[in-house]
Amino acid sequence: MNPGKSYRYFDIIMAVFVTVLVVSNVASSAKIVDFRFSVIGVPMAFDAGTLLFPVSYIFGDILTEVYGYKRSRRVIWMGFFCLALSAGVFALVGILPGEATWQGYAGDEAYSAILGGMSSGGIVLASLAGYWSGEFTNSFTLAKMKVLTNGRHLWARTIGSTLAGELVDTVAFVTVACLFGVFPWSLFLSLVLTNYLFKCAIETLMTPVTYTVVNQLKRAEHEDYYDRETDFNPFGM
Repeated sequence: MNPGKSYRYFDIIMAVFVTVLVVSNVASSAKIVDFRFSVIGVPMAFDAGTLLFPVSYIFGDILTEVYGYKRSRRVIWMGFFCLALSAGVFALVGILPGEATWQGYAGDEAYSAILGGMSSGGIVLASLAGYWSGEFTNSFTLAKMKVLTNGRHLWARTIGSTLAGELVDTVAFVTVACLFGVFPWSLFLSLVLTNYLFKCAIETLMTPVTYTVVNQLKRAEHEDYYDRETDFNPFGM
């Protein structure tokens, strides 16, 4: 890939990716959703961000498939820093003194209950750890599978990379959250299973959309990158 080559849609995809990431984390802090059914005895209840967060993996697939791991790595780091920045802003707002009228109809308790998860140490560290490890696993897996399959069977790459990435993401997130006391260890299996199954299901259902977007982008950008000589060090920029 020519490092000086410009792309028409890369910046747009990066902006939407980061927006999805930050909004999904706000939604995770704001509400717990319960669909009121169980899978093998495990209730399907999870944070609201789980509804949106899998979309970030779809964007990760699109970025790696079209532009390659190196460019995808830049976007992953951009998302990481924006997520950390948003957490810092919510933490700062939380400690600033509230205006009297606002305290009457909302107040610091309501703010902490709804948005505190975006700024409390344990949940932020869990989100960052899960996101970072999961996205890089997803991108690495897809890039390697693309080379091994010589670009065939896109569905296998998108689903296979998601199965790997979401597993690493979910286990890392729940583990760190439990270590910091955000969730009790008694909920570990339930949280991992419900989040993992739902995220993978979303990715699988969205496969036709991924196919369409990837094919359109490859034609529009005149790019279909293969990571045959790529340095996969996640810290390389």
